[in-house]
Amino acid sequence: MQTRKKYIFLTFLASWLLLFFFGGDQLRRFGFFSKRKAEARRNWPRWTDRSLLKSFADPEELQSDGDPSLPSPQAQRAARLSVYKNSRCRMETCFDFSRCEKHGFKVFTYPRERDQPLSESYGKILTSIERSRYYTPNPEEACLFILSIDTLDRDHLSGQYVRNVDEKIRSFPLWNGGRNHLIFNLYSGTWPNYTEDLGFDIGQAILAKASFYTKSFRPGFDISIPLFSKDHPQRGGERGWLYQDSIPPKKKYLLVFKGKRYLTGIGSGTRNALHHIHNGKDIVSLTTCKHGKDWEKHKDVRCDKDNVDYEKFDYQELLHNSTFCIVPRGRRLGSFRFLEALQAACIPVLLSDGWELPFAEAIDWGKAAVVGNERLLLQIPSTVRCIHPERVLAFQQQTQFLWDAYFSSVDKIVHTTLEIIKDRLLPHRSRSRFLWNTLPGGLLALPDFSTHLGDFPFYYLQHGSSPSEKFTAFIRAVSLACSLSQPILRLIQAVSESQYCAQILVLWSCEKPPPPSRKWPQTAVPLTIIQGRRKLSDRFFPYTAIQTDAVLSLDEHTSLSTSEVDFAFVVWRSFPERIVGFPTRSHFWDAEQRRWGYTSKWTNELSIVLTAAAFYHRYPAGEGPAGWGARPHPAPPPRSLPRYYHSLFTEYLPAGLRELVDGLAACEDILMNVLVAAVTKLPPIKVTQQKQHKETVPQQVKGTAGAAGSRRFTQRQDCLNQLADWFGYMPLVSSQLRLDPVLFKDQVSVLRKKYPRLEKP
Repeated sequence: MQTRKKYIFLTFLASWLLLFFFGGDQLRRFGFFSKRKAEARRNWPRWTDRSLLKSFADPEELQSDGDPSLPSPQAQRAARLSVYKNSRCRMETCFDFSRCEKHGFKVFTYPRERDQPLSESYGKILTSIERSRYYTPNPEEACLFILSIDTLDRDHLSGQYVRNVDEKIRSFPLWNGGRNHLIFNLYSGTWPNYTEDLGFDIGQAILAKASFYTKSFRPGFDISIPLFSKDHPQRGGERGWLYQDSIPPKKKYLLVFKGKRYLTGIGSGTRNALHHIHNGKDIVSLTTCKHGKDWEKHKDVRCDKDNVDYEKFDYQELLHNSTFCIVPRGRRLGSFRFLEALQAACIPVLLSDGWELPFAEAIDWGKAAVVGNERLLLQIPSTVRCIHPERVLAFQQQTQFLWDAYFSSVDKIVHTTLEIIKDRLLPHRSRSRFLWNTLPGGLLALPDFSTHLGDFPFYYLQHGSSPSEKFTAFIRAVSLACSLSQPILRLIQAVSESQYCAQILVLWSCEKPPPPSRKWPQTAVPLTIIQGRRKLSDRFFPYTAIQTDAVLSLDEHTSLSTSEVDFAFVVWRSFPERIVGFPTRSHFWDAEQRRWGYTSKWTNELSIVLTAAAFYHRYPAGEGPAGWGARPHPAPPPRSLPRYYHSLFTEYLPAGLRELVDGLAACEDILMNVLVAAVTKLPPIKVTQQKQHKETVPQQVKGTAGAAGSRRFTQRQDCLNQLADWFGYMPLVSSQLRLDPVLFKDQVSVLRKKYPRLEKP
């Protein structure tokens, strides 16, 4: 055992001696190279075999990440901090809510100076604000302030760059460090870095900016807006390109892009790589180097071929015939093609890392756009191919809704910005994302009346609810005799006998006070008299005396039977978002006069239902006069009721438009039809009427009735054209539909018919 241990020890010792004598030099070299390798890793790329490698770039160039002309991340961060000194601003810390308590949400624009340059786009923004219902010329009433200094283009190389903005705004007594101010901006920074420097200190002002970088964006305070051109329409705007049953979900091309290719500088990386996904079949990516004065100095080997291929395709044709449109970043994060793709129903595929999407606080872009990653460009084709056709169609429909609701005009962009700010003032009464992202949209869904979706006439079916089973008859009395005539007495009697009538309100708009209660007819339902202000728009005021969803609007000379009223109400309950009524009119385009025409002739089309006999929905908007009763009745318990269109008429429309209605005879019912069509995008519904409606004209001096009727007709036509001008387009929709009872005039027994009296002469 001792001998065995001795041999093992001698063998181990001999092995170490041999290793030391024959392998020591290799061990020393190994340690040396280990140090060299560690050093090489710290100072990459210090190649030991540089002579064996083909040189594509200098090692110094490889050590810099990206374009050497771009600032480092530290420099970019320092630049952002210099621009946004109040980067931690929130509504709670940098906004004075007390200014909005007394007069509500009012907006004041600074007076424009004569020698102050103003771009066309900024002029449109100021005009949109001054035409809105929130505008006030009194700064003492204002909750929000807008500068008259053009801050849209802050590229100091631009001809529209306004200098010395800091000095000018500090001289304004209302500036207050920017508190409660809103600043609009489309372009910031300049070549070559295009930073977000505006050239002046915005202080505590809210910034509504295009191409907003997420790291500079102050959530819940700033607002990202889309980049739009100077030719963007002031109001109205063109319709989207997706029409019902006209375009299939899948089109000729799957994915397209046609635009500039930046050869150097910021934004060049993404656009230079787009040629990798081009296959010339269903994916078309076309770029051109021809832009800028010195593009030939920087052109590469692909430029000549790219320029030739670029001219082979028409941009508008590609938009029409493609399912998806690539929207890469430009020099800045946003680009014009974003709105172009939305309008064309070409689903945007966004390649702009770090871009805070427009109105993302309210809009769910996951339902209308594909947000890609610039570094994962090659995955885009396979990604869009995997989207199911049903979802593609849903995306396309959502692009059209968003375009029409928020982006088709400067008015809508500005009003959306204001509504988002207003929602922040009262979060408990703000619009839900559902209201912002479904028809009719956030601009037409006023949150002042209710935050319950079931109160809106558009969402009854979606929420399994239905409108109330009763209606309120609202009769407008304007007789010059100021007495109870036989027509109004017969009308009250017929309406009160309806099984669906809950109450009757009479709007007394005469010079003399209404007759005493004993002269009014006895009815089975409450009868209330409301003293009017003798304005045409009074009939659409949100009176709190109305306690039903449905309103039957009537003129004192209207002749209706109880059966007609019952049937019309049953039809309305199936279409609570529309106007349902009896007398109809239509509009047409007069090519010779180049204006809209109005006609009362019997035609096969209708687009207007006169409110002399029509049902529509109400919308609670505020407290109106409750009226005084011919016979007192106990007031119902207070509750929130949906009174839709009356609220839109008095709250959504600016005061100037209501003044227009009061100045033109018989214009109020046209405005109500235009308003409902603008909201629903649907025509009114005509129902069967026993007798033809004759439009009444106020009593005139003998021999002047014909002239009065002609003047009234001319005023209606003028009203129609002025409303089309205000909306920016013609909202009215024509229809060839009339609804009758199922067995109307069928050769069956009268006993089997539900409304037999409709057929009696």
